[in-house]
Amino acid sequence: MKILGPVQLEVDGLPVRLTPLTVRLLVRLVAAEGEAVPVRQLRRDVWGLSDEPRHLDQRNRNEVQKRVLELRRALAPGQDSAGTNILRTEQQATVQGPETAYRLVLGLEELDSARFTAIVSGALLAPPATAAHRLAEALSMVRGRPLAEVNGEGFAMPFIRRLTVLQETARRELVRVQTDLGRPELALPVAELIVRERPDDAEAARVLDTLRAELRARHGSELLRHRVPLPGQRADVVLVRGDLFDQADCNLVVGFTDTFDTETAEDLVISRESVQSQLVDRVFAGRRRLLDDKLRAGLRKVKAAGTESVRSKPLGRRVRYPVGTTVVVPIDGRRVFATAYSQLGNDLVARSSDRDLQLSLENLWASVAVHGLFKPVAIPLIGSGLARVTDLDRGQLVALIVDSFIDACRRYPALTPELRLVIRPQELARTDLTPVEQRFQDLVPGPRAAD
Repeated sequence: MKILGPVQLEVDGLPVRLTPLTVRLLVRLVAAEGEAVPVRQLRRDVWGLSDEPRHLDQRNRNEVQKRVLELRRALAPGQDSAGTNILRTEQQATVQGPETAYRLVLGLEELDSARFTAIVSGALLAPPATAAHRLAEALSMVRGRPLAEVNGEGFAMPFIRRLTVLQETARRELVRVQTDLGRPELALPVAELIVRERPDDAEAARVLDTLRAELRARHGSELLRHRVPLPGQRADVVLVRGDLFDQADCNLVVGFTDTFDTETAEDLVISRESVQSQLVDRVFAGRRRLLDDKLRAGLRKVKAAGTESVRSKPLGRRVRYPVGTTVVVPIDGRRVFATAYSQLGNDLVARSSDRDLQLSLENLWASVAVHGLFKPVAIPLIGSGLARVTDLDRGQLVALIVDSFIDACRRYPALTPELRLVIRPQELARTDLTPVEQRFQDLVPGPRAAD
C-alpha cells in the first residue's frame, strides 16, 4: 500500500479501486500506526457523526461493517480469512462495556511509509556510502505529501508530522553524506529542494551557498567540458584557461612550420614568445640541440617536400616537409606531437590556412591514436599566433579543432580520454566560445534540455 503521496492500494502489484468512504476508512486505520481504532472513533473521524444516541442507529452501525467488509475483500481478494488477519476485529473494554475496534496489521513490505521509516532509520546509523544509497532509495519512494486525502484533519496530523520530519531529516542527511563523500554535485539538487520548500531556513540556505561555491571552485580554470556525443565514446573535450606547459599529466601538441625551425636568436626565424621557444625552455631546459636531434630523428622517415637554396633562404632551415607532417617526441613517459600546420616563407613569415590546419589536425590525431599512450592531450589554440590562419577568428579556430577531434573519435574509438584545449588568459577575452557550444548542442540527439 502506498501513502507517500495519493493513497493507492495494490494487490499483486495491481491497483485496487475503492469507494471514497472506504479509502477514508483505510487512511484512518493507517494513521493509527498499528493501534486499534474503536468504532465510535471511526464514526467521528470517517463519517463525521457525533456520539449522540440519535446518530448511533443500526443503519450507521451497518455502514461501518459494510466498509470494513469491502476493505477486507480488497486487501485479500478471494480469501476471507486472510482479510480478517490483515484488518482485525477486537473488543475493547470501556466504561459503557465492550466496544468493537479495528486494527490494520501490515508488514514492512506492505506499507511504503513503514519501509520508508525503516530504511531512513537504518541509513542514519550507516557509513556514508551506504547511507547515501539508502537515503536516495528512501526519498525516491516519496511521491507527495503522505495521506494527502486527510491532510489537516486532527487524527492524521501526528502521523503526517512524523513522516514529514523524517523526510526532511533524510534530505538533510543525504546532503551531508554526499558532501562527505566528495560529491557536492549530487548533494546540490537535494539542498536546492530543501531551500525551495523552506525559503526562510537560514541554515539550509547557508549549506546551499557552500555547495555552490565548492562546485564553482571545482571548475578552477575550466571554461567548458563536454562528453563527445558518440556511441561507445568516453572522451571529454575540455577548454581551460592557462599555460600549455603547466599540463603535466598530458601529451602536448606544439605547432611548427614546414621547416621545423627552433632558432630564436634575435627573433629572426622563430620568436622567443612562440610556443616552440617555450617548448625548448620549459620542457628541454633550454637545450635546443636536444630537441633538434629528436625532431631530425623523427623526420628521417618523412620524404621532404623540397629544399631551398642558401641564396633564396639565407636564414633558418632549408629542407621543407609536407604540411601535416607530425613528429612524435618522447619526453619522460609522455609525448610531444610536433605538427607542421604552416609554411615558413623565404621572407621568414609563417602562413597558414584553414585547409592547412585541417590537414595537420587529421594527421595529428592519426599519430595520437598510435603513439598517444591513451593519455589526455593538451593543445594550444594553434593558428592564432604569428602563423595565424587569417580567415578564421579564435572562436572558429576552437570549433575547427573540436570538430576535427570529434571526427577522429569516429575513426579511432580509443583515441584519448580527454582533449584539453588550453587558451591563454590574454586570448580569452577575444575568443567567442559560442561556436563550439553550438557544435555540441547540434550533435546531441533529441530535444535540447537546459543545463
